[in-house]
Amino acid sequence: MSESPYIHNVNAQNFQSVVLENSLNVPVLVDFWADWCQPCQTLMPMLAKLAEEYGGKFILAKVNSDEEQELASHFGIKSLPTMKLFVDGKIVGEKMGVLPEPEIRAFIDQYITNESDNLMDAANAAFEQGNTVEGLSMMNQALALDPTNADLKISMASVVMSQGDKDSALALLGSLSDDDKKKQEAVKLFATIDLSAQLEGIPSLEEIESDLAKDPGDLMALLHKSTHLSAQGNHESAMDCLLTMVQTDLQFQDGAARKGLFVLFDMLGGEHPAVQKCRRKLFTLLH
Repeated sequence: MSESPYIHNVNAQNFQSVVLENSLNVPVLVDFWADWCQPCQTLMPMLAKLAEEYGGKFILAKVNSDEEQELASHFGIKSLPTMKLFVDGKIVGEKMGVLPEPEIRAFIDQYITNESDNLMDAANAAFEQGNTVEGLSMMNQALALDPTNADLKISMASVVMSQGDKDSALALLGSLSDDDKKKQEAVKLFATIDLSAQLEGIPSLEEIESDLAKDPGDLMALLHKSTHLSAQGNHESAMDCLLTMVQTDLQFQDGAARKGLFVLFDMLGGEHPAVQKCRRKLFTLLH
């Protein structure tokens, strides 16, 4: 038996208590190995290091497949090493072979609830109850505990943007890695902020409608109208304005209509029905 409280040698007799019962509280990673398996000998120190580093956020359970053939057979072990992850008494994932440490971390992390996650849950509950100041305070606490959490930064940016604090939202998004900036929610938020910036300094919707009543072909008025419609959530009508501009003059304002469409595509996501419909229309117009 390992001296670590986070690492256990498991057999048929203690599998229930070590793996199934512990998995009701924290994830349990079961490592099926054997003495003759060289890859197993490579993997085990890495898993032991992670178990110690995580300090009880998951339990490492080691099963010697030669000595515990019944367990190995029961869980369908065909090759070694094989890792099975248990949560709430059930297998939630499986990995085989020696994996890079970041991949093992990602495999475990998706089932670990951190204190920052608990704070985020509490923050979201506060927002739902209208307690914005309290919710933002909890989000800041969560970020202090987990300063590299990209999803947390994006969530915070969304909240502060909804409060009208565009600068703070941009600062949070700007602190993301290049890869994290490509996450769908980050892309959508960048597009939303861009749209908000476009609204500054343009005429009111009433003025624009008046201009279009006099001249339906006023492309600048159509461009401004699309911005207002997008801000109101009427994205499909905004796209129609931009498509009319594309059809009339693709090069107007350095291709502003096409650029505006791409901003909306980013904001809504490629699976949105209005985006798919608009893409088909745009393709027809351009070809």
